[in-house]
Amino acid sequence: MILVEHKRLNDIGRRIFTAAGSTEEEAAIIAEHLVEANLRGHDSHGVGMIVSYLRNLENGKAVANEKGRVVSDSGAFIVYDGARGYGQIVAREATLLGIARAKENGVAVVALRNAHHIGRVGTYGEMCAAEGLVSISFVNITDQRPAVAPWRGGDARFGTNPVTIALPGPSPDRPIVADMATSRIAMGKVRVARNKGEQIGAETLLGPDGQPTTDPNVMYRRPRGALLTFAEHKGYALAFICEMLAGAVTGSGTMRPERIDNESVTNGMLLIVIDPGRIADRAWITDEIRAMTDYVTASPPRKTGEPVLIPGDPERLSRAKRIAEGVPIDDETWRELVGAARSVNVLVESGG
Repeated sequence: MILVEHKRLNDIGRRIFTAAGSTEEEAAIIAEHLVEANLRGHDSHGVGMIVSYLRNLENGKAVANEKGRVVSDSGAFIVYDGARGYGQIVAREATLLGIARAKENGVAVVALRNAHHIGRVGTYGEMCAAEGLVSISFVNITDQRPAVAPWRGGDARFGTNPVTIALPGPSPDRPIVADMATSRIAMGKVRVARNKGEQIGAETLLGPDGQPTTDPNVMYRRPRGALLTFAEHKGYALAFICEMLAGAVTGSGTMRPERIDNESVTNGMLLIVIDPGRIADRAWITDEIRAMTDYVTASPPRKTGEPVLIPGDPERLSRAKRIAEGVPIDDETWRELVGAARSVNVLVESGG
């Protein structure tokens, strides 16, 4: 493992995407999004994704400098086609539109389809919360081999299908953000474990024979293994609902066999944005959130030094620590990142 200063990582990412054909603005947005994922402890959605992004760009499955477009607009209901643009760009545009419409109408429902990998979904929830809004996001994936087994199933049938719920918190710098895959862990965390040469925790993976395993390499072989959902049948139910809402309802498509592609990724997202001020007095809502937060976090910790947190706190703590100490990057991920930079004629000096 090496520690890399986050500004350096940001600069590397920006230079790579610029060299690959993005405008300076687009490159900066994508790089910042990826580095923010690393800072917040979501290494699975950080700079380690750059290798696959460049591969998809080269194969025409991601498109640089594409912001997507509105294909249907009926006020509070918007359908947004990402047109294969980088997900960090098109999902941002769709979210900004949802924010504007929720402020105007009190609520907005945005169906995003045909987007390249949108990255850490919590980013879009944080955007909404910063504007005093509540948001709910359901995301699915197609054009990639399935990674998650259904409850009682022995092989993979859908993606990690994240759900994100965000709202303003007890203070402006402390939004409440629950951002989670419906699998036990995100697929990217399996990649990180493989790169580090580590095993995965028990009751997380199935091998290609349908039996439990702790070897992350089963997800990179043929036949492929599968992740399990969190909370057994409950996580499966939520994953299945995500597939329906983000894939079928948005028009983006579900993980049907004919849509499976080993080398690509398409995200669909159903984003619901609500202005809570249309429901109750804002000052009263803020007071309730602050009071309940204080009450919950005052619960005596079961372990010394591990106080009760609210959703979003772990990411904020990670961000502060990694800004101060550097972002930990495993040797294999760093090697891949340097190789990706070299492929577009960007020089990256070795070491942290």
